Amino acid sequence: MSRTEVRRTIAAAPDVVFAAVADVQHFSRAVDDIQRVEFVSEIRAGLGTRFRETRVMRGREATVELEITEFAPPERVRFLSEAGGVRWDSVFGVEAAGEGSTRLLLVMEATPLTFAARLMVPLMKGMVRKAIAADMDAVKAYCEKPSGGS
Repeated sequence: MSRTEVRRTIAAAPDVVFAAVADVQHFSRAVDDIQRVEFVSEIRAGLGTRFRETRVMRGREATVELEITEFAPPERVRFLSEAGGVRWDSVFGVEAAGEGSTRLLLVMEATPLTFAARLMVPLMKGMVRKAIAADMDAVKAYCEKPSGGS
């Protein structure tokens, strides 16, 4: 297993930051690399939401199916997916950081499910860190917009 953590302090209220990461529609507006989202469950928000996210990665489109498996507003949301022989477990943690600001933590654990993935996961760690840092920067910019992330 490989664990990656990325933190950001965001000049926005915790409820705004939580909505930006926990609401699939907000998150897809915040992150430019996300090209489209297709819901595969009747549930569109919260626990049990399943969706396909298509984004540009290294110049190519890639689609992955995700599910919200933990939903504890306004503190935590967990997304699980499997892609490329790896189980991706991503938890966003949100906490107040003083007057009008929020600490956002993303912990992503990659668990290889195949022999090939066991070889590749350690090699991908730097690329994964860079990609999730870019997502976190996009969420920060989105939440700090004068329109308040909407």
